[in-house]
Amino acid sequence: MLDATRNTQPVPILGMTQNMSLLDAIRPTPHAFSMELDLEHDFADRAYRLLASLVMPRPIAFVTTLSLDGRLNAAPFSFFNLFGANPPILAFAPGNREDGTPKDTAINVRATREFVVNLVDEAIAEAMNQCAASLPYGENELARAGLTTHPSSLVKPPRIAESPVSMECHEWGTIQIGGNRLVIGLIKRLHVRDELFDADKKRIHSDKLHVIGRMASPDGYCRTRERFKMIHPA
Repeated sequence: MLDATRNTQPVPILGMTQNMSLLDAIRPTPHAFSMELDLEHDFADRAYRLLASLVMPRPIAFVTTLSLDGRLNAAPFSFFNLFGANPPILAFAPGNREDGTPKDTAINVRATREFVVNLVDEAIAEAMNQCAASLPYGENELARAGLTTHPSSLVKPPRIAESPVSMECHEWGTIQIGGNRLVIGLIKRLHVRDELFDADKKRIHSDKLHVIGRMASPDGYCRTRERFKMIHPA
C-alpha cells in the first residue's frame, strides 16, 4: 500500500477572491497540514505525473534538429528553461521513446551538436501539438503539421518560420542523470518577430508575445495573456 504521511509545517499558497486586495492575496496563508510523498520509493512510479502537474506553467521548447544525413526533426519539450545570460544558456530534457530508445532530438543533438529552440504562441499551438506524435525516425513532423522553415544564420537546423522567437544553439553538453537526459545549449543567435522588438530601446514588447505554457500532465496547457506586476523591493 502506498504510504503518504502528513507534515504539520505551514505551506504558503496564493489565492484571490473578489473582495480581496492584491496584498492580501499574496500574503502566505498557513495550512494545518500538507501531504508528504516519497518520490524515491512509494511514489517513484508516479514522479513524472506528480511533478508535471505541480511545476507549472512550464515554457515549451519546440526544437528543430537535423540528422547527419540532413533529415529534419521537430519536437516540443516542456522540461525546459533559461539558466543564465553570461554566456546565454538554456536547457531542455528530451526523454526516451516508450521502448527505451532515445528520441530523434537527442540523437540528432549528440550527432551534430546544433539545434534551434522555437517558442510556441497561441497561433501555432495546435501545430506544435501535432509534432508531439511519435513518427518513424527521419519523418518530417513540420510538413505533417503544416509549418514551414527559414534558414538559420549560424547553425544548420532551420528555424520554424511561424514561431515568434527562435534561438540558434550549439550544444554545450548533454548530462545523463539516471534516466534523465539534460541538453545544455549555448544560445548564439535570436530571431524575434518584428513587432516584438523595440530596436531603439533594445527591448522586447513582452505584452505582444502570447506564448502558451504547459500545465498538468497529460494534456493541460494555458495562455499567458492575464498578467500582473509586483514592484521589486529596494
